[in-house]
Amino acid sequence: MRDPMKVPRDPHRRRLPFDREMLLWALAVGVPGCAVALLLVWLGDYSLKLRWTVTLVAVGGWLTLALSLRHRITYPLYTLANLMEALRLGDYSLRARRTAGDDAMAQVLREVNAMRDTLREERLEAREATALLARVVNEIDVAVFTFDHRSRLRLVNRAGERLLEREAENLLERSADDLGLGDLLTGEAARTEERAFPGGEGRWSTRRSVFRQDGRPHNLLVVADLSRTLREEERQAWKRLIRVLGHELNNSLAPIKSMSSTLVALLERQPRAEDWEEDMKGGLDLISNRSESLSRFLAAYSRLARLPPPTPAPTEVGPLVKRLAALETRLPVVVEPGPPLVVDADADQLEQLLINLVRNAADAALETGGGVTIGWRPRGEQDAEAELWVRDDGPGLSNTDNLFVPFYTTKPGGTGIGLVLSRQIAEAHGGTLTLENRPDATGCLARLRLPRGDVGGLREARG
Repeated sequence: MRDPMKVPRDPHRRRLPFDREMLLWALAVGVPGCAVALLLVWLGDYSLKLRWTVTLVAVGGWLTLALSLRHRITYPLYTLANLMEALRLGDYSLRARRTAGDDAMAQVLREVNAMRDTLREERLEAREATALLARVVNEIDVAVFTFDHRSRLRLVNRAGERLLEREAENLLERSADDLGLGDLLTGEAARTEERAFPGGEGRWSTRRSVFRQDGRPHNLLVVADLSRTLREEERQAWKRLIRVLGHELNNSLAPIKSMSSTLVALLERQPRAEDWEEDMKGGLDLISNRSESLSRFLAAYSRLARLPPPTPAPTEVGPLVKRLAALETRLPVVVEPGPPLVVDADADQLEQLLINLVRNAADAALETGGGVTIGWRPRGEQDAEAELWVRDDGPGLSNTDNLFVPFYTTKPGGTGIGLVLSRQIAEAHGGTLTLENRPDATGCLARLRLPRGDVGGLREARG
């Protein structure tokens, strides 16, 4: 409700300047005293000369004090305004000097000085951070482009210049369509595609994000060359493959070559020894064994490279584990019962994985005369995962770094692909396979974790 005693202010009414308003208030303060003094002088029995003298002194002192009061009020405000303007314009070289004392103006000026110091430090930090960011953007081997709301280029780094084979001066303020990047500002924000740029062609990864500057949306476009990385990964893969193949071939061909030379010398010797036929047979057996070993190695590698993608289907864990445990005839495999579980997996590949784990566990247990135990359980939030584990009482793992290195094995006659193939199957199902030494006893513990999916993971299987 409007106050009836309050007169509404006319918004179009022009106010007096602050310094004139302060002068009027200062004059108004001195009016009563000056008026009383003049009345007493002019109404009293004084000479005319004294009257005029007192009048001039009183009026002059009144005006002088009013002007001085206006100056003492407005001058610090002008100083404060100049300081604030300098801060607004980014000039931090000015400081207020009148900061001693506990009066209100001294406190205000001290706060202004403190704000000036803070803003100066923040500007220095911002400049240093901006310079560092600009240096990093220029040095990274990824093309970075920034486009404004009109799709005109506002920023480009050195990698972007190399990608478009043009200097920044010839690129800035050009539209994305003129630069051949217009289609990258629409569609999917992240994509990987074969593409040709003036600076090269190949497989590229592009990512686009939106940020705001001066209240307007801008696009940040990052273009990375994947061809070089893929070629380097391919080269490293070839090096590893050649090293493994070369090692295995040398292991087989060296004794074959040596034995072949020995057999040739045996046939050329005259007269031949009485047991030359037995030596010949032993040499040929050695060549045959090494040839079979090399054939098994190549077959194992071919099997590892040709693993097909899994065909998931609802698979009951309990019956599968019990059936696999019965396949191991060298020693009894203890099945530790678990709750009914169903996983969405390729039953054939999962069976092959578990066969490898049980066989390795049995090989280790036979060395120490121990046993093997297999079991399963649900785990994770809302039992979203199934964990199958195989535990043995063998000697344990001596070198865990090379467990999943292809063709690495410590067993005589082993191929070194069983665990590699098993982990490949687990990862193809979105799961994990880990092997570790048992913390409670001597032996090894293998853990297979698989997501239960939308089929069996949310309901119980048949008993």
